[in-house]
Amino acid sequence: MAQNWTPNSWRQKPIQQVPDFPDLAALNATEAQLTTYPPLVFAGEARRLKSQLANVSEGKGFLLQGGDCAESFAEHGADTIRDFFRAFLQMAVVLTFGAQQPVVKVGRIAGQFAKPRSSNIEKQGDVELPSYRGDIINGIEFNEKARIPDPERQIMAYRQSAATLNLLRAFAMGGYANLENVHQWMLGFVKDSPQAERYRKLADRISETMDFMKAIGITSENHPSLRETDFFTSHEALLLGYEQALTRVDSTSGDWYATSGHMIWIGDRTRQPDHAHIEYCRGIKNPLGLKCGPSLTGDGLIELIDLLNPQNEAGRLTLICRFGHDKVAEHLPRLIRAVEKEGRKVVWSCDPMHGNTITLNNYKTRPFERILSEVESFFQIHRAEGTHPGGIHIEMTGNDVTECTGGARALSGADLADRYHTHCDPRLNADQALELAFLLAERMKGGRDEKRMVVNG
Repeated sequence: MAQNWTPNSWRQKPIQQVPDFPDLAALNATEAQLTTYPPLVFAGEARRLKSQLANVSEGKGFLLQGGDCAESFAEHGADTIRDFFRAFLQMAVVLTFGAQQPVVKVGRIAGQFAKPRSSNIEKQGDVELPSYRGDIINGIEFNEKARIPDPERQIMAYRQSAATLNLLRAFAMGGYANLENVHQWMLGFVKDSPQAERYRKLADRISETMDFMKAIGITSENHPSLRETDFFTSHEALLLGYEQALTRVDSTSGDWYATSGHMIWIGDRTRQPDHAHIEYCRGIKNPLGLKCGPSLTGDGLIELIDLLNPQNEAGRLTLICRFGHDKVAEHLPRLIRAVEKEGRKVVWSCDPMHGNTITLNNYKTRPFERILSEVESFFQIHRAEGTHPGGIHIEMTGNDVTECTGGARALSGADLADRYHTHCDPRLNADQALELAFLLAERMKGGRDEKRMVVNG
């Protein structure tokens, strides 16, 4: 167990990005109620994820982490969850083939309700109100009543997370994830894409591989791994009272686990080493993510790694790098060199979304070409440094939204108003997410080919 740590020791530390609840008695009652609820996930599942991430840290896998910017109560439904899971699985199949390695599947779902904000106040005209901080805290409607932090929303978030997890587990283990189905869905995308020819070669190779497997008797009927998949959940651990209420002792190991999700991460705005979010996360045994932005120094990163992973345990810590397409070349190499110099075991993941947000026609958006550019730079830098580019972390949806510009269908600024549905930040739609996977698979294959040429000399 972490030294001098308890599930509530974070309360003695300074804290950022927390709402000001006006009714503390109601807040305490809600947190006490949550402590009596069943765990959403289990310690054994978190350990399995950590084991898979350990392989990624050793260059033997790839992490695909993605999902909603901020889950909402209003859009919760079986179709929304199904469409996200379907798009996510298609991405995973393409990346598995491109990397020729297992893909660890981690969703930003079943808990991604709280959002950090750059300002405590939102202003519209002459009216100023507290900022929207996610449905677990307050409402997105711009009126005084909706913006008051309401503890009861934590109960609603728990129940929605439980229902979402129930459906995700059914999809993952009940046949919906059958590889043959996923491939057929993907072929539909390829057929309809404006860049169909570019993607068809890779899709045809996947089809040939599956036909060969059938020919030698490997089918989903006799190999459950072809019809079932591991799928894990994650979210930013921002609202620490909620996290503490769902922190439980594992009966088999005696260790503390956050049972709100398999993996939780610390945001770029809450990673101060002597503050509450680092204090809470250092004591739980779940796999952790740490957002790394342009202001993080090499020495600062090593200090945080030593706090969060003092035993240097493989699979414990994923560094989620979010610099922006024009800043990644300046900042990523020095962080890689600091980590390599100290021999720290980490998963390196690229978040190409948060550093590439612009405003266009009064909408926040993210140009697809900037997202792809940051991912490409991430891979090139790791190859130059001799390290493993271990994953991507994206905000995406299975719905046909118009929130990010560009992509094969060339969404423009004028298109943003058509279906701009996000509650916070712009997300890739299903087509853009799968397009990113195909383009990334091409780069992965190219990197493998270059490595073979070097080896064969």
